[in-house]
Amino acid sequence: MIELRAMTREDLTAVMRLEEELFAPDTWTRAMYLEELSMTDTRSYTVAVDGEELVGYAGLIAYPDEAHVATIGVTGARQGQGIGGRLLDALLAEADTRSPVVLLEVRATDEATQGLYARRGFVPIGVRPGYYPNSGEDAVVMKRG
Repeated sequence: MIELRAMTREDLTAVMRLEEELFAPDTWTRAMYLEELSMTDTRSYTVAVDGEELVGYAGLIAYPDEAHVATIGVTGARQGQGIGGRLLDALLAEADTRSPVVLLEVRATDEATQGLYARRGFVPIGVRPGYYPNSGEDAVVMKRG
């Protein structure tokens, strides 16, 4: 049974393993996550756990005028089971309490994740060339319609 809960510092070892699995070479660092977790007024981070195993995580940056899906990831072994959708729904519920606009960037080659976002009402509004610094990959900018 998957449980969603707030991310804590104690989750970061598992989060960093997933970062490497999912996003290398464009991973966030532990220091970046520590900073994000300290900004509770504008940040909301959630993890998905199955028993003792952390299987996914997501983060939201929210200001009064707009919110950004900062990250979302589910371990490859558990993708396609609806965990990413549940994490995204949790972020969007939080965003709805904070901001009228929700934006995100997604890898241009990640059609599966773009499909998840489209099913939640996001539409492409542009491209950021070379957005991911280490890989040089472009990002599609999407906005919830």
